[in-house]
Amino acid sequence: MKKQTLKTYFGYDSFRPGQEEIIDHILAGEDVLAVMPTGAGKSLCYQLPALLMPGITVVVSPLISLMMDQVKALNEAGIHAAYINSSLTENQTAKALELAKAGRYKIIYVAPERLETPRFLDFACHTEISMVTVDEAHCISQWGQDFRPSYVRILSFIRQLPLRPVVSAFTATATERVREDILSSLQLEHPYETVAGFDRENLYFEVQKAKDKKERIRAYLENHREDSGIVYCATRKGVDELYIDLENAGFSVGRYHAGMGAEARRTSQEDFIYDRVKVMIATNAFGMGIDKSNVRYVLHYNMPQSMENYYQEAGRAGRDGEPAECILYYSPQDTVINRMLLESKEDYREYTVEELRMIQAQDMERLRKMEGYCTTAKCLRAYILNYFGENAEESCGNCSNCLEEFDEMDASEAAADVVRCVRSCGQRFGMNVIAGTLLGENTAKIRNYRMDQSTVYGKQNKLGQTMIKEVIRAMLEQGYLRQTQDKYSLLKLTEKSGQLLDEGTPFIIRYKKEEEKKGPGLSGAGKRSAQTEELTEKGRELFEELRRFRMELARERSVPPYVVASDKTLRDMCVKLPLNEGEMLDVHGMGAKKLEQYGGLFLEKIRSVTGGDREVWGPVRESDNRIENEDSVNGSGETPLTEKKIKGKKSPFCLTEEILAGIRYVPETTISDFVAQINELRDEKLMKRLTIKQLTESLLEEGCLEQKFQNGYTRKFLTEKGREAGIRAEERISSNGNPYEVFLYTEEGQKYLVGLMKRMSGTDVKACEL
Repeated sequence: MKKQTLKTYFGYDSFRPGQEEIIDHILAGEDVLAVMPTGAGKSLCYQLPALLMPGITVVVSPLISLMMDQVKALNEAGIHAAYINSSLTENQTAKALELAKAGRYKIIYVAPERLETPRFLDFACHTEISMVTVDEAHCISQWGQDFRPSYVRILSFIRQLPLRPVVSAFTATATERVREDILSSLQLEHPYETVAGFDRENLYFEVQKAKDKKERIRAYLENHREDSGIVYCATRKGVDELYIDLENAGFSVGRYHAGMGAEARRTSQEDFIYDRVKVMIATNAFGMGIDKSNVRYVLHYNMPQSMENYYQEAGRAGRDGEPAECILYYSPQDTVINRMLLESKEDYREYTVEELRMIQAQDMERLRKMEGYCTTAKCLRAYILNYFGENAEESCGNCSNCLEEFDEMDASEAAADVVRCVRSCGQRFGMNVIAGTLLGENTAKIRNYRMDQSTVYGKQNKLGQTMIKEVIRAMLEQGYLRQTQDKYSLLKLTEKSGQLLDEGTPFIIRYKKEEEKKGPGLSGAGKRSAQTEELTEKGRELFEELRRFRMELARERSVPPYVVASDKTLRDMCVKLPLNEGEMLDVHGMGAKKLEQYGGLFLEKIRSVTGGDREVWGPVRESDNRIENEDSVNGSGETPLTEKKIKGKKSPFCLTEEILAGIRYVPETTISDFVAQINELRDEKLMKRLTIKQLTESLLEEGCLEQKFQNGYTRKFLTEKGREAGIRAEERISSNGNPYEVFLYTEEGQKYLVGLMKRMSGTDVKACEL
């Protein structure tokens, strides 16, 4: 019944990881707390069981826009749903509740403020309520980044119901402390708890340290004119200035912030959702509950105030599972702006002095962690996952830090001087004063604090301010220093600090080479066109035709284009080229209800554009690539219609004889180091990188590793076959004190990986030669 409902109403053949377990526990009558990243399919986890439960599901949601979008999408899928919020008149509310009581609706979205109104409470107490779902559940916690006092009343509403229903809570970003607060505030009974993994593999992460932010964003947008995206700014003024700048430059942009009137905000939001404008420039007031699946990039003009905010905002990209980019343009001034914004928060007025002290300290600690993300030399994806308590590979191969080159420097002497400076001043100052002292700055502050009399004053003046701060940040990251959790961020010594005073103790830091100005609109990974990578030129032509047709259908029905069909669905149509209803049902996201509404129209369009010729309009085939190469060798001037190579496009990774001959085997190594060595041997202008993910998937397929869902996480374990192949697992402790396993590859294990690469490339290595 589950699978049939999944296909009929949602158009999917299978569940995403973690979804089915959540649904099973709900259908078994258990409470649930699920933390799932944006785009992982949270909504389906309560919408599908709502259809299979006997009564009504009440979904508590914080924003009107979220409710309206969700209800519109459900109705389009053939599921009767309604919403109750301040946008309805009293008569409209009464009518909706009357229909619900008569059994018309299976799902009702309601604003938390409406739960205890006499009319809604009367309805809820005289109707079978099978489940109460709390969406954006982090809003119930004062430790969450979006605390809303109205959420605290949800428990009171549940207690007033004649029979306690199943209670499910969902959120995209919640630290362990916030999760505990949710459990306590909702008093969930023996709940099934799951953290379904924060990793969004389709998202590319990048940080650019930039002074020329406007120029870089203009260049990026120029190179992505056909894509839908969001640009976040820290302030309303920043939004207005960037909006005017980009509009004057001829870009299709809208804007959104709390200083605009309600009607202007609504119009701007609808323009973006309905693809009337391509780019939204906004503060963080925009986005919660925006279920727009085809956002191809999220840019941050300023650093956000916390990792929670950043990951939630960045997670609005690529909700359809297709490749998307998340780029943050960082400058040290961002930290100053955010400190000012935090210190002037109006929300603080509601708390006691002690509560205020604790919350401000928490906010400043979050800001420091966010700054750490912007300045780290380590894998950005790993930094995010570790922040949320999840273990990660040392290198993801899909972020700027993993793809760009770093220089290394022995900073042992500088680090020792930092320790001496912090100790001699009684641990009374922050990073700026310590750095200024070591650089020998002659400022009023340094003189007033008498730091010019320090024994290390000016000893590191050759390093420069940028590098000495890199050293201090590296010391903080590695636990040789810590910062106080208040607005002063004083540097303090730790138990490890003394180790740096021992001669011969190395302290190596990695730092980015001086950033060159990025090319026009290119991220560190280059312009990413993976969304249509499988398609030929003809296929891409069809994709654009279907996008235009989708827009026409959306306008006719007054729904957002992504509700008609996601980009992923359109691309799958271009790959599979369905010519009848049976074939259309095999397309991703095309269920029976969607087929009934739109399937025939899309089939007619595909036939009219392609003439039913799969040979000409079909997807890329490996044989076509070989034929093209042979033609070019033979001097044939003809270019096949199904050509694989496009000017400037790299070929997939392939193990060539040249790479094979250059491999150096060592006694033991990690998979990330081994992959890095292989990538150094390839011709990077012609060939894409080998990724850790590719090899890991092969190891899983071969049975050397196995994946298990354990304690709410998906984890990989070494099997007996893996040990026989020359792999061993070594337990290590993370900086947070959590144990995790690292897989080490002996020389035998490295040769096994090479064997896997041969199979990935095809058995004939010569066939890989470029």
